[in-house]
This record gives sequence, structure tokens and C-alpha cells, in this order.
Amino acid sequence: STQGRSKKKSRKHQLFMARRAVLEQKGLLSLHGCLGSQTPEAGLEAHTTLTEANGTMAQCCDKVPKPKHTASSLLSPSASPDSIARHHSVLLSQGNGSSKKVWTSSLVLRPGKYVAIDCEMVGTGPQGKLSELARCSVVNYEGDVIYDKYVRPELPIVDYRTRWSGITKQHMKNAIPFKAAQAEILKILKDKIVVGHAIHNDFQALKYFHPKDRTRDTSQSPVLKKRAGLPIRANVSLKNLARYLLHKKIQVGCKGHSSVEDAQTAMELYRLVEVQWEKELAHSLPPRPPSPITDPAADSSQYLDDQYWPADLMASSL
Repeated sequence: STQGRSKKKSRKHQLFMARRAVLEQKGLLSLHGCLGSQTPEAGLEAHTTLTEANGTMAQCCDKVPKPKHTASSLLSPSASPDSIARHHSVLLSQGNGSSKKVWTSSLVLRPGKYVAIDCEMVGTGPQGKLSELARCSVVNYEGDVIYDKYVRPELPIVDYRTRWSGITKQHMKNAIPFKAAQAEILKILKDKIVVGHAIHNDFQALKYFHPKDRTRDTSQSPVLKKRAGLPIRANVSLKNLARYLLHKKIQVGCKGHSSVEDAQTAMELYRLVEVQWEKELAHSLPPRPPSPITDPAADSSQYLDDQYWPADLMASSL
């Protein structure tokens, strides 16, 4: 009986070794017997198995997706616009212009940092020649409205400019004071990259200055003008850019412009050439200052030289 048990064990051992060889051939088991090795073809950890005494195969570990290390992890939520632009350039060089990299570029670049704005103004002051804010609309990267309010100017309205602004006396009944609107809007724009068309007019109406490196003005974009087949120095309206590049009509009719529609259109235009725009911007940025860690001038050992010691200490030491 003892001999019979040893023969049975021997058969089981042979079966085990045969199955082990099959697993090794399939790449599910390393040659050193380390379980859970990953095959090059699969993006998952391999199913590894052990043979029990009864000859059945038991699962040893579950399939676990391999963590994907994307370039987006390199950007913190507080990433500055210049670091975003440089990061965009790095992504482009890594992606070799592949469509997949272009498609995912906006996700990698944190679209929550982008908004588009458009303001409508009315005339105040002598003969209504002074422009003051009467409506402001802000949309996010996807074009969803995140702010849209009518604003009561600080001075009495002389000219509603309804044909262009779309503002009427009725809109001013529920309008909020300028100071209150200004505080709300600037809170939204803080630390954002702001897109707009002839955006300096909007900032002027808000009595606000936004950092240039965080501003994307579609009226001044060479990339958009080239794509539309227009001279780079040409003054082009939002309406014409939308017609040439987006094949849609805006600012039609006699009821005036819609600041929501204009803001959404500006964002659409930006997204149309986003990759190229950010790439060119990254190349135009000034070089970064050397890191204190790698800068030889920051080597603390040099401060032992006589030239860095105060003159009075040098005199007393003589």
C-alpha cells in the first residue's frame, strides 16, 4: 500500500510538472516559479494557478488592471498657465502628432482651468459715449453656462444700444449692481485661463486686468486666421470666424447679440485649434530660470570664499 501511495504521488507530481510546463510556455508562470508575472501582450496581471492534491486548478490571484501612468499626473490642480503650456508641448512631442494624443490633450490639460467670457455694454455719460457693463456671460470648457446676469451700470443709461447689445429697459428691472456683479465674476476668473473675442473690451467693462499669459483672444490668434485663410494682421469679427471655421451663423436678426452665444463660440474656436495654439505659446514663453538645486551659483561651498565675507569681519580677522 505504501508503494501504491508513492506511485500515486509520483503520478500527481508528473501531472503537476506537466501543467507547470504548459503554464511556463504560455508565459503565465515565470521560469523561476514566480507567480503573477505579467505577459508583454496583456495589460493585466496574469491569472496564476496552483494545482491542488485532487488535481483541480484553483485561482491564486485576480486580474488587476495595470495602473496607467499618464502625463496628466504631472500637473497639479494649482498648475500655472505657463507650466500647462509647456506640458502641452511635451505631450505633443511624445505623441508624435497622433490623433489619440490630440483627442486627450484637453483632458490632460485640466479643462476646469478654462472659461470663456463675453460682455454686452450700454452707453452712459455724455451722449451715451461711455460704455458700461450691462450683461456678462461666462461658460466653461464644454460651453455650459456658469454665469449669466444683467448688470446695472453705475451711471444712468443714455443709450441701450439694443440693436447690438440686446439690452432693453426691461432687463434692468432685475439687474444687479455693478460692484456685486464685478465681485462675482472676478471670483470665477481668478486663476483661470480666459478665452474671449476682443477680450480687452470685456475686461475694460469689468474694470479689470487679466494676466496676459492667462488670456486667449480669438481676435488676435494667428492660428485661427491662418486656418480661416485670412491675413494675420487682419481684423476679423467673431461672426466671420464662426462662419469660416465653424460653419454656423451667429449675431443674426435685429434683437442684438447674445453674450452666451458669443462666449460659447469663442470657446469653440479656441478648442478647434487648441493644440497648435498652446504649442506655439509654449515655444514663445521665455526660458525658465535655472533650478536652485542645479544652479552652480547656488552651491553653498562657494560662500566660504573671502569675497562673500563681510568687510568688517575680514578686517577684524587680520
